[in-house]
Amino acid sequence: MATRTVAKATKATKATKATGAAKPSRAAKVTRPAKVTKPKRAATKPASATSVRKVGTAARARSSVASASAPALSPEQIGQILELLKGANSLELKLSVPLASQRATIKAIGLDPVEAQPRQAFFFDTPDLALNRAGLVVRVRRSQGGTGDTVIKLRPVDPNTIDTELRRSASFKTEVDVMPGGFVCSASFKGICTGKEALDATSGNAPLSSLFSKEQLAFYEAHAPAGISLDSLTVLGPTFVLKAKHQPKDFDRRITVEMWLYPDGQRILEVSTKALPSEAFQVGATFKAYLARLGVSLAAKQETKTKTAMEFFKAKIQSDVGGMVPATVR
Repeated sequence: MATRTVAKATKATKATKATGAAKPSRAAKVTRPAKVTKPKRAATKPASATSVRKVGTAARARSSVASASAPALSPEQIGQILELLKGANSLELKLSVPLASQRATIKAIGLDPVEAQPRQAFFFDTPDLALNRAGLVVRVRRSQGGTGDTVIKLRPVDPNTIDTELRRSASFKTEVDVMPGGFVCSASFKGICTGKEALDATSGNAPLSSLFSKEQLAFYEAHAPAGISLDSLTVLGPTFVLKAKHQPKDFDRRITVEMWLYPDGQRILEVSTKALPSEAFQVGATFKAYLARLGVSLAAKQETKTKTAMEFFKAKIQSDVGGMVPATVR
């Protein structure tokens, strides 16, 4: 996918902050944005690795997760994260908990299970995951209470190359995700919808594009592989999710706890917290110490929620069509 300079990016609304951002408007009027500069992926990489090539430099930032355990970030990787944070809106620290430790971790956190909000997560891609290979994620969620939300996400990106005009949209943000052994920076356009609208689109009773704002549609068109329209995508879902925001007694920040329950019985428990880029060192150290007090290992193999969901539904589609994954969706 060819990239264009971000300097031609769309005019938009007020800049997104790391926390407490205003709800994005679905009716925002916007022209087609130029592409966000997206670092090239390495030609080869381990199956569990995420690679980022910094734009404008010869340096390459590579985030990787070992097959059996998650190695500590190297000094070089830490330097690359700090460089990304200079242009990012926020930082999210994540940890996936091994299956054998999940119940003990929930108990140690002090989380009451009834605090969790049920959600359904739907991803959209071609049956052979062409969007995923291009670094593009399309997701729709339904939540308890009749609400829903949407996102078009691109990763990896170098936030330091994103034009100021694009950053002024309240719907747009860049975030650096860090987990043991790896990191990635993403750019995303978020939107809102009702639960019924989400259900209609995911069940085929309404076009998928009807859920997204003009900004989101333009962002998708700028970065999607040629010839793949939003309304041609296949539903990959739903995946059932339980999500709770919790204030621990012995940690000074709120944490988010998510349990993803996949149709084949797999489950991923993720514990995370967010911070401003300026708080990276302090929050990183205190979050690590908090997890250590809980007895949660930082060396365990890390599982990613989106990748697990997409791989499951890709395999299901392949099975349904007799082992063949068509090149196009419909």
